[in-house]
Amino acid sequence: MDHMFVNEGYRVWHGASHLDDALQAPVDHIHHDLYAQGPTTDTAFEPLEHIPGLNVGGWYDAGDFDIRTQSQYGTIRGLVATWDKFGITRDQTQVEQEIRHVEMHIPDGKADLLQQIEHGTLQLVAQFDAVGHAIHGIVEPDLGQYTHLGDGVTKTDNLVYDASLGEHEVAGEAGSGRSGKLDDRWAFTSKSSALNYGSLAGLAAAARALEGYNDDLADKALSIAVETFAEEEGREPDLYRHGNTTGGPLEVERFRAAAELLLTTGEDIYAEAADRYWDEAKGEFFSAIGTSALAIVPMMPEDYAAEVRTASQAWLAEREESASDNPFGVLITRGGWAGSGTVVNGAILQYDIHRTFPGLVDTAEIYDAVDFIFGRHPAHNLSLVSGVGAQSKKVSYGTNRADFSYIAGGTVPGILILKPDLPENREDWPFFWGQNEYVIPNGASHIYLMNAVMDLSDD
Repeated sequence: MDHMFVNEGYRVWHGASHLDDALQAPVDHIHHDLYAQGPTTDTAFEPLEHIPGLNVGGWYDAGDFDIRTQSQYGTIRGLVATWDKFGITRDQTQVEQEIRHVEMHIPDGKADLLQQIEHGTLQLVAQFDAVGHAIHGIVEPDLGQYTHLGDGVTKTDNLVYDASLGEHEVAGEAGSGRSGKLDDRWAFTSKSSALNYGSLAGLAAAARALEGYNDDLADKALSIAVETFAEEEGREPDLYRHGNTTGGPLEVERFRAAAELLLTTGEDIYAEAADRYWDEAKGEFFSAIGTSALAIVPMMPEDYAAEVRTASQAWLAEREESASDNPFGVLITRGGWAGSGTVVNGAILQYDIHRTFPGLVDTAEIYDAVDFIFGRHPAHNLSLVSGVGAQSKKVSYGTNRADFSYIAGGTVPGILILKPDLPENREDWPFFWGQNEYVIPNGASHIYLMNAVMDLSDD
């Protein structure tokens, strides 16, 4: 949890880091880790000027220390889906946002799931408050910081950069002062409609989960989502794209935004938008929008439900064919990033299809996915979720990767297929992030799937 002190018993996991966030990224700049700033800032701030208010909420992405907005809203939507479906009230963590302090294994009378949704939402809201739209993220200014190994609190001096001071000068008090050290992270702010839609989908989802828990934040999140959706619908989209930091395909993000707003408000305007954007996304992008499409079936006309059923059947047939090339019953990807996320999210989509249209899915295939994640896969028999399973990944690419150690509950990408057909997952070298990096949306997806199979077991 960025911007927070996180403690577990006698162990400090990390201090309250990056309290000096963030400086406006320079224009026409291609950065590391797939960030880039376009020809303008699209904000009121000059390059390397401090943007106030961004030093709140958000999670490390997860082996690295940046706040990648696309990961933030994906994680929020995953956690909200679990809350919507299963209402998990587990309480094992004390979170005090006002003093930026977290104590693990100390109940505080509040559902951990809601506290995490709140934490991610605070960052998304802060972005809109600061610059008026979603930003790509906040990332280290140089490769020296980017490759930092250790506590995130030691990456910067936690003092806001002041160009009028010398490099080693400090003004003001600790925690609220300024320094001349140019070590603050950069915010990349070029406007992207896809990123805006994705963020407002996360905010709309968060609003319904936080209602009754943090009403002020819920109201603000929904207000931003409603206003941003109206703005985007009323103009030509901003199509700026770079790497994987500027949102998913516009067709996907638009549909998800309409669906989440419909689920939260029930208003016809969003049903109409969802129906319109369903038509442009249902073919090529069903695997990405399927869970959202299924969630709104009870709120949509009968012809929509029939179309979603047909699309579900087509996807299931395609999935069965793709999974037939291996004995594990799941789709094994062959790109540069291993595929545990594809396996988990595919199983979630199967579960949601099963609950919406009973009889279409062989539920044994959902258990195949769970078996794959927990050790029935090529390369070795370790669970791909650290600390979960009889034997699990104990050397992974998390924030403590320099210790060749792990973080319980972290989910790794898993089995990478080296061309042409060699499966690999290195247990002796955590730095292969395509195999071993903890990715925060995958953690949220794993939580949903585990509750889904427990629900199935009650049938």
